[in-house]
Amino acid sequence: MKLKRALIGLFTLSLVGMAQAQDFNWPADTELEAKAREYNAAYVDYMKSEQFVEATKPLYWLLVNVPKLNESIYINGVTIYHGAANATSDAAQKKTYQDSVITIFDLRKENYDNEPKWIENKAYYSYNYYKGDKAKLGQALAVFDRVVELNGTFNTINLVAAYFDLVYRHNAYNKAFTKVELLERYEKLNALLAEAEANGKDISAPKSTLEQLIVAMELIDCEFIEGTLGPRLTADPTNMVLANQIFKYSVQYKCLNSDSFLKALEIIDSQNPTFSTSQVRAMKYMQSREYDKAQPVLEKALTLAENDVQKADIHYDLAKVHAQAGRKSAARAAALEAAKLDAEKAKEAWLLIAQLYMSSAADCRRGISRVDDQAIYIAAYNAYSRAGDSKGMAEARARFPSKEELFTESRQVGETVNVGCWIGETVTLASRD
Repeated sequence: MKLKRALIGLFTLSLVGMAQAQDFNWPADTELEAKAREYNAAYVDYMKSEQFVEATKPLYWLLVNVPKLNESIYINGVTIYHGAANATSDAAQKKTYQDSVITIFDLRKENYDNEPKWIENKAYYSYNYYKGDKAKLGQALAVFDRVVELNGTFNTINLVAAYFDLVYRHNAYNKAFTKVELLERYEKLNALLAEAEANGKDISAPKSTLEQLIVAMELIDCEFIEGTLGPRLTADPTNMVLANQIFKYSVQYKCLNSDSFLKALEIIDSQNPTFSTSQVRAMKYMQSREYDKAQPVLEKALTLAENDVQKADIHYDLAKVHAQAGRKSAARAAALEAAKLDAEKAKEAWLLIAQLYMSSAADCRRGISRVDDQAIYIAAYNAYSRAGDSKGMAEARARFPSKEELFTESRQVGETVNVGCWIGETVTLASRD
């Protein structure tokens, strides 16, 4: 019902009404001319008095016998047959009048070569007459296709909603499209709306209808993205339109762990990189422990960053990549840079540094002085302190030298010592007890 209400009253079309051309092509035969004049006057009088059913009779004679009399017989013919359809309660007769409206458009095309001028009107009537007719949905849809073929877009932008509604109905009733074809039509109509919006038109109503219809179709899910769109991108990796579709739908439908999403992301980021695409791409590599792939992408993201917060994020991720690769000094340098650029990132950065120190105890142990070897935990403690991690501080402190160990080596609490190794920090000795 919500979808139905979204479509009711959506279309306000400025239809060409009673326009009368100045020049009439009266028949050369005197008797035929007299009859044509009589019937032309008669149908106009009936039309003005809204006697539409009565007007169809003289109008029909004109359409059959003097089809090139004047374009006004087609312009007014739409008004008359539409009015007659609304005036009758007989379902069969109503359908005949409605079909006649569409026929009049076709006759106008045969006699006057100006289809782009009125094709949108034909689309409007086709939708209203045939949207509930399973057998004629394809016919109505073809008229909308013709509008785009001739004019590129719609002057009445709300008709885009009717267009996609016909696609939806034709597929529901007649299984007329594959999922890929439905998606292609949806994207093309979205493009029309985007163009109209760029030209200052309000697209909120048709945009809402399109979104409701695509949800109602239950067209897109992770399986469809991975099983249908993904293989198409693999076969045509230069297809940026498809890559952008997969990227957009993967985000929209939360399908971020698929191979197709990563493939699309790689293509987009390689062709039109942004900070976001490079950051997310690197994150995906890091999640799969492909750190060698992540590093150059992060370095690219750093050049695309627009502010210090973004730069801090990348430096922090680079610190993690360096750490995983065993480049601990480079990891610390990147973490310190992140902390300097963004105070909000400082705690995470110092926590990473503390963990680097804790994990280096075995590598940095020289085995000459137990106190010197345990000084690394004091450096870790200080880093945990800057991170605000009390649990880490307690863990590091538990590994400080004891008072007995300090005494044995003739060392004093408060004495300074250089940790050495890659850390190279000078710390103040303290005991764990």
